[in-house]
Amino acid sequence: QLQLVESGGGLVQPGGSLSLSCAASGFTLAYYTIGWFRQAPGKERERVSCISSSGGTTDYANSVRGRFTISRDNAKNTVYLQMNSLKPEDTAVYYCAAGPDPYGNSWYGPEDFGAWGQGTQVTVSS
Repeated sequence: QLQLVESGGGLVQPGGSLSLSCAASGFTLAYYTIGWFRQAPGKERERVSCISSSGGTTDYANSVRGRFTISRDNAKNTVYLQMNSLKPEDTAVYYCAAGPDPYGNSWYGPEDFGAWGQGTQVTVSS
C-alpha cells in the first residue's frame, strides 16, 4: 500500500520550533512533488508548502512564508518541514501527500495529491 507517514508534531509555545518529517512506505518519493497540508478544527484543508520532485522548486502559503522551510532527502525517501516562529494560528493537523510536479508556475491542488498520511498534530499554545 502506498502511504506517507508523518512524524514530529507536538506541543510548543508561541515562538518555538518544530520539525516535521514525511516518510514514504511502498514507493519512491523521488518521482513526486510532496506537499504539506494542514487542517484546523472547523476550517478547510490548507496547502502549507510544496517541493518539486528534484527539490529545485518550492512554494509556500503566504501565512508561513519566511517562517517555514521545506526540504527533501530523496536518498532517505523523506521530506521535511522546518517550522520556526510558530504562532497559535499554526495549530492544526499536518498532513503530507504526493502529487505531480508543478506545470510552469502552477501547483496542483490537494485533489490531485494522493498517498495521504494519517497526519501529525501540531499545537502552539502557552
